[in-house]
Amino acid sequence: MTIVELPAEARALLPEPEPHRLLGTGATPDPALWPELYRLLVRGRRLNEQATALTRQGRLAVYPSSTGQEACQIAAALALEPRDWLFPSYRDTLAVITRGVPAPAALGLLRGEWHTGYDPREHRVAPLCTPLATQLPHATGLAHAARLRGDDVVALALVGDGGTSEGDFHEALNFAAVWRAPVVFLVQNNQYAISVPLAVQTAAPSLAHKAIGYGMPGRLVDGNDAPAVLQVLREAVARARSGGGPTLVEAVTYRLDAHTNADDATRYRPPEEVAAWRERDPLTLLARDLRAHGLLTDEAERAARADAETHAAGLRAALTADAAPDPADLFAHVYATPTPHLREQRDAR
Repeated sequence: MTIVELPAEARALLPEPEPHRLLGTGATPDPALWPELYRLLVRGRRLNEQATALTRQGRLAVYPSSTGQEACQIAAALALEPRDWLFPSYRDTLAVITRGVPAPAALGLLRGEWHTGYDPREHRVAPLCTPLATQLPHATGLAHAARLRGDDVVALALVGDGGTSEGDFHEALNFAAVWRAPVVFLVQNNQYAISVPLAVQTAAPSLAHKAIGYGMPGRLVDGNDAPAVLQVLREAVARARSGGGPTLVEAVTYRLDAHTNADDATRYRPPEEVAAWRERDPLTLLARDLRAHGLLTDEAERAARADAETHAAGLRAALTADAAPDPADLFAHVYATPTPHLREQRDAR
């Protein structure tokens, strides 16, 4: 049976044959949305630079930069309503900050502070997840529970291409499709799982094609095209909210920086490859199209940079100040009711 011969309901699950693009195709720009996207991208890029510098200064234990992936991060946060939930991976700090978590709090986990730095329930943002893909079953479970309770809630889970090789990815997508859970899975395909290129991880034509096996739609999007990513995610969120079930979105992007500050990316990536992707920088693409439509002036660009510098300065000041942890916190939140052994340790300190 060929694809053409498949029933209509089965063909509807197939991924887009080409990445979904808006920029450069004559799409009508949104004069309210596109400049705001640009401002947030500029802010995100500056925060990536500042966090990387703070790591070199010893103020953060580690920082997985998302430079080059800002379009995916910003779009993921903007696609959700306040009542929805975001489930980030360890590289998704910008999505967490854009969602409303203060930058110093969002970096609490990477600084080594307790309790991930913020209250997940207050912001409806799960803790940054360091183990690969374990946040995906959590997102599926929350979305399924919301559906059972009749809550109008959607969960959006972010994961890298490396996470799609984990069993948790399979389990989450399988359950989500069976339960028709209102959840969206965004795979940020930045081409490498640390040093392992995508071609070594999978022989699939695209990661979006994996959706077919689970019985959900797969969508392939240019991950450096911020308006396109936002449109595709909003469509997927709307589909989930209306009872249509989950969607797998693959955003094709690139990690311009090393995996973390502990990684030497020059050992596995040729400089020519990085240079080619710099030409596809999401900030450059959006700024070019904004100027082409008369939506970005020199004054607006300076204002965006000033806004970004203000936020970077606030982050710098907060993380440069020494923390004053309470040793008693070591014994808090381990059990709802402390065990006799823990009480003995606490009282003996």
